[in-house]
Amino acid sequence: MKTRTLAFQLAFAVACAVAPGVTHAQPKDKTPAEQRADLKKDTQDTIAAYRKADPTIERFFKDSAGYAVFPRVGKIGFIFGGGHGAAEVYEKGKLVGTASMTLVTVGLQAGAQEFSEIIFFENQAALDRFKQGKFEFTASASAVIITAGAAKSANYRDGVVVFAQSRGGAMAEAALGTQKFSYKAEGEAAKK
Repeated sequence: MKTRTLAFQLAFAVACAVAPGVTHAQPKDKTPAEQRADLKKDTQDTIAAYRKADPTIERFFKDSAGYAVFPRVGKIGFIFGGGHGAAEVYEKGKLVGTASMTLVTVGLQAGAQEFSEIIFFENQAALDRFKQGKFEFTASASAVIITAGAAKSANYRDGVVVFAQSRGGAMAEAALGTQKFSYKAEGEAAKK
């Protein structure tokens, strides 16, 4: 277990050193308020795109305890890979905070890509785990690629269901990795 953790830390460090700025974090030339406004707009655009691509996804927006929308996750890798994305987090349809995702992979891989991801939480316990920073899953965890009718047969697994959609780029990979998340309640940054 210690070796695996060390390998992931090393993979992330190498990926960050090899490809600074490629993972889609917010542009450095924008103020925090502008970055937040961009995230809000990108989130609404992503939700609209998912609903348009597959109207059956509406049941997850309606019935889940909450969801996290990552409109842009950038990922790059060559043997070692890394990525990052920011999200808005909703509870019962109401914005409650933001989150960030760090993605680390190691294995056969080459390329760069950007994708969007929505994680739906089946119940309050799953959402609370996410908000408390006790939530992560392997990068190879099963995500449903959003296409017409895909959400109709999708089901929760361990309290979550994940939908993804490519935004561009290409990545060939047979790699292992993890996605780790951190959550910040809405208004928390303003308090500091």
